[in-house]
Amino acid sequence: MAAGPGRALALTSRYIRFGPFQVDQHRQEVSRNGTRLKLQGKVYQVLLALIEKQGEVVTRDELRFRLWPADTHVNYDANVNTTVNKLRQALGDSSDKPLYIETIPRKGYCLVVQPEFADAPLAVTPPPPQASTNGKPHAETAGSAKTDVWITLGIIGLILAGMLLGAGITKLWIHQFAPVTDQLPFLMFVPGLLTYLR
Repeated sequence: MAAGPGRALALTSRYIRFGPFQVDQHRQEVSRNGTRLKLQGKVYQVLLALIEKQGEVVTRDELRFRLWPADTHVNYDANVNTTVNKLRQALGDSSDKPLYIETIPRKGYCLVVQPEFADAPLAVTPPPPQASTNGKPHAETAGSAKTDVWITLGIIGLILAGMLLGAGITKLWIHQFAPVTDQLPFLMFVPGLLTYLR
């Protein structure tokens, strides 16, 4: 691999930031908005390979040579796929709508965001919301907000319905048993009458 200025920075800088993620190369840790992610060794190595060649294709062969020694006998294709998928899952990314890692068919993978390099921790800012081709936010974000509102309204409606049902049952119960208390003197008279009739 040829060493360019981006690769030199990636190799010598302690901190690397992209989107809400920060890589601490000394500790070999990745965090999202300050919360540490659990990345296994090979998953972390794939991330570094992509950062070192940001904007360029990291071929499947490059990943294979980086992750497994030459004398290792594994199914490289399946293991590369699994490792990249684990990285995507940790980053909350998908192959269908990539935010960070794009699949280049029959070639490899590419980091599609520009990382920042520093020797001190960087302030992490979340990426801006993804816009569709017409410049408006994705319907998924707006749809999930609408869904949350409807769920909240549904819960409030159920609580109110339960309160009204409880009040109705209470009122019915009072009216049902109120006449019994009005007839109490008569009911007290009945046992004495039955005793007299015997």
